[in-house]
Amino acid sequence: MQTELDTLIVALYVQVDDLFIELGVRQGPGRPPRLTDSELVSLAVAQVLLGCNSERRWLRLASGRLGHLFPYLPQPPAYNKRLRAAARLLAHALRHLAGLTPSWWDQLRLLDSTPLPCGASRETAKRSELVGWANYGYCASHSRFFWGLRLHLLTTPDGAVAAWCLADPKIGDREVARAMLEHSSIRPGLLILADKGYAGREFEAFVRQLGATLIRPDRRDEPHLWGSLGWMRQRIESVNDTLKGQLGLEEHGGRTHAGVTVRVAQRLLALTAGVWHNWLIDAPCKRSLVAYDH
Repeated sequence: MQTELDTLIVALYVQVDDLFIELGVRQGPGRPPRLTDSELVSLAVAQVLLGCNSERRWLRLASGRLGHLFPYLPQPPAYNKRLRAAARLLAHALRHLAGLTPSWWDQLRLLDSTPLPCGASRETAKRSELVGWANYGYCASHSRFFWGLRLHLLTTPDGAVAAWCLADPKIGDREVARAMLEHSSIRPGLLILADKGYAGREFEAFVRQLGATLIRPDRRDEPHLWGSLGWMRQRIESVNDTLKGQLGLEEHGGRTHAGVTVRVAQRLLALTAGVWHNWLIDAPCKRSLVAYDH
């Protein structure tokens, strides 16, 4: 198999089409749409990989770049409506591809959160449909305040997404992580690598109850246990950098609950699909998306 976007989209379509048939998943009542659910998911992943945040501009580009793979492309309003209702489809595809990735069976998981800005003005914070979910938060790594959400991620070492959620940035990382891990499949013996923000006896005891072990950098007021773990923590930062730098996480453009959720899921699925396909073709760097962005 070749390392190119067309090959990835075809392989992804085959996987999700078989998955949706097996699960009996079909989006909406009535006669089958001209653009199938499998095609919709594949098209959504291609949109993110090619860096088109505008759906109107994306459909113009897709007609010329991917018209040979998609015989029918909807108009922008129809595509937007279908996409906003496709969160469940993207979630099914994300779980499926992550489970097919060989690194799924790795004993290490990376746990972290990153800011997800949803607006930059006071008027947005007052009038947005996200009021009540989004809030003001502080990003210590960039020394800045933001209005929006925090994206909490549990990934494999190469970036395949094992679990994720969006939460109010004023809610503590440990509280959100506990709820996320309770609803995730945690195998006994897993090592969960996190940062100092997850330090706490109750949270560490909770992780042990799941049969896993929390690994984090030592705090200054603690005896030496794990050390600084800088070289391992860099893996987490590189996953976040891929989401923001290559997949446009902070330029998601969502303005409603459904819009934000599905646009974040799009990017997480694109990252996981790239990792899965790179394993499939034995690419040297499993998280590299360079071959798929043109």
